[in-house]
Amino acid sequence: MTVLAGTAAGRTALLASGPASNVPTLASFGHDAWWIVIIKVLVVFLFLLLGTLFAIWAERRVIGRMQQRPGPNRAGKFGLLQSLMDGIKLALMEDIVPRGVDKVLFMLAPAISVIPAFISFAVIPWGPIVSIAGHRTPLQLTDLPVAVLLVIAMSSLGVYGIVLAGWSAHSPYSLLGGLRSSAQVISYEIAMSLAFVPVFLYSGSLSTSQIVAAQIHGSEFHFFGYIWHWPSWYAVLLLPSFLIYLITMVGETNRLPFDLPEGEGELVGGYHTEYSSLKFAMIQLAEYVNVITVSALATTLFLGGWRAPWPLSVWSGANSGWWPVLWFLAKVVIFVFCFFWLRASLPRIRYDQLMRLGWKVLIPGALTWTLVVATARVYRRQGGSPAVYIIGGAILVILLALLWRWESAGLRAERLAAQAAEDRAEAAGDRPAGAAFPTPPLDLPHYHGIGLAGSAGNPVLAGVTGDDSAAAGGGTKEVTGA
Repeated sequence: MTVLAGTAAGRTALLASGPASNVPTLASFGHDAWWIVIIKVLVVFLFLLLGTLFAIWAERRVIGRMQQRPGPNRAGKFGLLQSLMDGIKLALMEDIVPRGVDKVLFMLAPAISVIPAFISFAVIPWGPIVSIAGHRTPLQLTDLPVAVLLVIAMSSLGVYGIVLAGWSAHSPYSLLGGLRSSAQVISYEIAMSLAFVPVFLYSGSLSTSQIVAAQIHGSEFHFFGYIWHWPSWYAVLLLPSFLIYLITMVGETNRLPFDLPEGEGELVGGYHTEYSSLKFAMIQLAEYVNVITVSALATTLFLGGWRAPWPLSVWSGANSGWWPVLWFLAKVVIFVFCFFWLRASLPRIRYDQLMRLGWKVLIPGALTWTLVVATARVYRRQGGSPAVYIIGGAILVILLALLWRWESAGLRAERLAAQAAEDRAEAAGDRPAGAAFPTPPLDLPHYHGIGLAGSAGNPVLAGVTGDDSAAAGGGTKEVTGA
């Protein structure tokens, strides 16, 4: 069984090894009693809801520790109740709806954001087949032959909530945040989808349970007269796909350093500027549920899912019973921690850098890697030696590194040339120093009461004469710094 497990026939034999096998297949779903289905739905819902509360608390504590401050430590032991208190506060806050908004879409947008985030987790496997009150059932709500496509579709649908939240508010800041989010999701979702294709080619399926089963054993191959074994985790075997997905999942969830849709330094609050109370809480809930979902998807596709890592896998009972739930949660927590780490460590990048990374680095890199993997798979199926495409892959990596080096050198030369031109212009007196960016006037008329109602007798206006005093007496002139 161990020798055959690396091949397609071996995996099929392993999955169909009889009713005692705890590895779920597509045939394992659709036979649960109604009460088991209800229990699974409640478990998924409560896990994501409580996971959000814990993630918010953990993020504030972790970032506080990294910044040498305590973080929340008042509400409950270690501040564990702080997220719950914040949720209650949001629920009791006044729900403010600005005038002029499209009320129907304004109310529906948070729900459109949060519902797809919950649906995506329905196809994530978090354990093997177990017995619940005498009924054998897989620890997964459901599975589909195209389960990963469901996750991608829900991710695309969730951005509609962000776009509609920005558009329905009739606010320029909200609208710009929604447009940024749509452009960002389109850019990074293409690279994410391309990163999944090598996983589909190696596993032979788009079903999440079968992708986990395909990472049970690494197949053997002969190299220079020795017998070697491929790594079983796709994070090692398909390392470029794993790295591309790690970057794109941060962009998909609008987290630092890719949180341009809600950049407070530019857009006040972005697409949720006009939201308050429970609607604001639902938007934040959607963000953290998406963080947990993409972390669980990374665990499923690249880290063997619920299966125990080495050396825990040496224990015969590590992948049976309820123990795999613990391994699955540990892997998800590691990914979620990386989100916190990025927020505490990296600044927000510029929007042109965001688009350049997506369209000029991630998408071409993912497409090239997909073509290499497809070529290698076809070559191997036709009986070719693995040494040939191992060497070819190394050559390709070297070429890509040289291309990246050449692109970086070109960008550096452009920056140096632009800086030299600015220095020459400043030295020649064509441009005054410090005038690279427009600055508002420092002495605006309304600082002296001009244009303000009831300014008669104001001592500040004592020195104002002529047209300025007429404007001051009128009290209707609108003065801006433009």
